[in-house]
Amino acid sequence: MPMISVDTQFGRLGVEETDGAITRLVWNGPDSGHETPLLKEAAAQLEAYDQGRLERFDLPYRVSGSEFQQRVCDLMFAIPFGDTRTYGDIAKELGQPAQPVGQACGANPIPVIIPCHRVLSATGLGGFSGDGGIETKVALLRHEGAASLLI
Repeated sequence: MPMISVDTQFGRLGVEETDGAITRLVWNGPDSGHETPLLKEAAAQLEAYDQGRLERFDLPYRVSGSEFQQRVCDLMFAIPFGDTRTYGDIAKELGQPAQPVGQACGANPIPVIIPCHRVLSATGLGGFSGDGGIETKVALLRHEGAASLLI
């Protein structure tokens, strides 16, 4: 699958496209395959986000996985820039326990674009599966002005 990479303050982010949709974001991803118009747009939006000029990604994405995983990702995508929710908030909306929501957040295949970093535990930051772990989550939240949560 074609992938384009962008150097950001959060690391080198590689975005993958499959059949006209963004399907994966990985840290330290290589540039590979043909640079499609969608990948070029994804790179431009990641650069704009990194520079503080973009608050919401406007890219077609597809999450492979269960219907539950897809619903959790759609709810995460809807969390506004600089805002946060808890695993419990999302669980309540779905009528499910918080633990599977946390697992679905951790399995998010398109972090940053689908902002799983905006989901916290009821008692703290929760986890983050991206490169750099919780420090990267904190950096993303600070970038979005959610730093008051971190005091």
